[in-house]
Amino acid sequence: MIILACNEISLSFGTDIILNKVSCNVHRGEKAALVGVNGAGKSTLFKIILGSLQQDSGDVFMSKGLRIGYLDQSSGLDSENTIWAEMLTAYHTLTSMEARLKLLEKNISQEKNEEHLHSLMKEYDRLLECFTREGGYEYNSRIRGVLRGLGFTDEEFELAIRNLSGGQKTRLALAKLLLEEPDLLLLDEPTNHLDMNAIEWLEDFLKSYKQSVIVISHDRYFLDAVTTKTIELENCECTTYSGGYSEYAKQKAIAREIQHRHYDLQQKEIARMEAFIEQQRRWNREKNIIAAQSRQKAIDRMEKLDAPKKLPGSIKIKFRSDVVSGDNVLLTDNLSKSFPGKELFKDLSIDIRRGEKTFIIGPNGCGKSTLLKILVGKIPQTEGSFEYGHKIVLGYYDQELEGLDDNNTVLEEVWDENEKLTHTQIRNALAQFLFFGEDVYKNIGILSGGEKSRVALTKLMLSGANLLVLDEPTNHLDINSREALEEALLAFDGTMLVVSHDRYFVRKLASRIIEMTNTGLEDYRGDYGYYLDHRRLSVSQASGNDQTFSSAKQEHLDSKEEKARRRKLDKQLATCEKEISSIEARITELSEEMSRNDALSDHVLLSALHEEQLDLEKRLEQLYADWSAYTEEVEHLEPI
Repeated sequence: MIILACNEISLSFGTDIILNKVSCNVHRGEKAALVGVNGAGKSTLFKIILGSLQQDSGDVFMSKGLRIGYLDQSSGLDSENTIWAEMLTAYHTLTSMEARLKLLEKNISQEKNEEHLHSLMKEYDRLLECFTREGGYEYNSRIRGVLRGLGFTDEEFELAIRNLSGGQKTRLALAKLLLEEPDLLLLDEPTNHLDMNAIEWLEDFLKSYKQSVIVISHDRYFLDAVTTKTIELENCECTTYSGGYSEYAKQKAIAREIQHRHYDLQQKEIARMEAFIEQQRRWNREKNIIAAQSRQKAIDRMEKLDAPKKLPGSIKIKFRSDVVSGDNVLLTDNLSKSFPGKELFKDLSIDIRRGEKTFIIGPNGCGKSTLLKILVGKIPQTEGSFEYGHKIVLGYYDQELEGLDDNNTVLEEVWDENEKLTHTQIRNALAQFLFFGEDVYKNIGILSGGEKSRVALTKLMLSGANLLVLDEPTNHLDINSREALEEALLAFDGTMLVVSHDRYFVRKLASRIIEMTNTGLEDYRGDYGYYLDHRRLSVSQASGNDQTFSSAKQEHLDSKEEKARRRKLDKQLATCEKEISSIEARITELSEEMSRNDALSDHVLLSALHEEQLDLEKRLEQLYADWSAYTEEVEHLEPI
């Protein structure tokens, strides 16, 4: 059953078209991905669905009483409560029932009047049954399960939210949203601020989530694990594909190849026919002119195929090392780092050799980024030492992009570190990262995260480094840019030391994985598949005692009459949705038929087509009304 339908949504800001007749839908229980390059309009479409932004035209239809939960990219939970107290607010109905039950227990133990006692016990029994059915004995374990799954320890449950970091507040906003269990989850980059363990937990949670989900994410591994449908926004238009990200990518490539083939064949046929016409006209006899006119009419009647639209621009990147390093690239000896009151890591010894693509993974807060900052000289270590090998040229990418000067223009930022290059060479390099025209004169301070990331990568590409130290290089990049970066790093002939939680990225590039844990380092001298195979042999995760939280509500059986009623409504809905789809397709066909030359010159035909279109539009309006009525009726049924 469709619970949400967007019908020909259009939106423009001035002369800039953002969305052009975008149509898509989501069924109950469906998990859909919303993909597209940065700026394609994904977050904008979410805001239109939520009603916080008004579209220029088109409609949003949703089931009566649909409860929507929304996680913004920049969501952060602000509250004066502790973590645990704030999570309890997601179950205010149950906590109120629990308080009432305790009060009733007290009153029952003190009541002497038989009539009043009977009334109290009757209320108590009714309330206890409801409390049990709604999960009253489970909500505490659910809260613990979600908080632990998203990376919070039991010791942190009583921390005041106002004292938490921005990333922790974002994770709490996600936790509370999951506990509330809305009918439709709209998640905009939910894996931001999550480490690999938390992302894997979230995947399992969403796969077993009984309600519907639409997720915006550049994490391809996550999309493959969770989604069964992909809605793509490209060139302001919308296309829906079945399957997760990898299946969508295959289907899109095949469809685009077919589209190109059909267009090319038609263009060749038109060229052949036009050559025939030209030849007949040169001969200029009566029969030749008639033949030419006949062939021209055939061309005019032909339904012309549009040329396939260009794909969105993608960065073009190629890393080159100016010199070849020695075999021994980096050696750390008992490296340690502590802050007042906290030991981050201790006695880390790592030996990196030339050509290795080493990825460092581990939970948030274990010191991965700090380790890289020590190795590139940004901060000092507490104990131990490290040493680089012969002819090492270091290139560093900082996930926080602190190496960029907000007061510089894009051109100045890159040119300052590459003074030997000409203006044209710098402009050409920036063009590879999609900075064209006046873009190069924008100040760094006004750029988006994705644009700043592209500036940093431009500088890195021009550095000539043979050792790339990269801290979350795929953050802020859309999928197209991530894939371009992957291909460039695959072809890189130097050495890489990378921190990343992007498992698709790690799986494609890693030749060695070092996992930082509370007890030190686990060194896996193999790719990501090797790491997964051997991880189960490492130390058990501390959060293994609680099961991933179960369903929020205990389902109970409907009566036979209610089941029959639901089956009937489901059938009516399916029939209604099928007819809506059929009529929408016919209306599209009629629009195309009315735009053809033969219809434009035939007023009788044009009138008939227009009349049919009006009739169908009236019928479509009635069908949408029926669909809403059926949906509302279903909402009032008890769940089976």
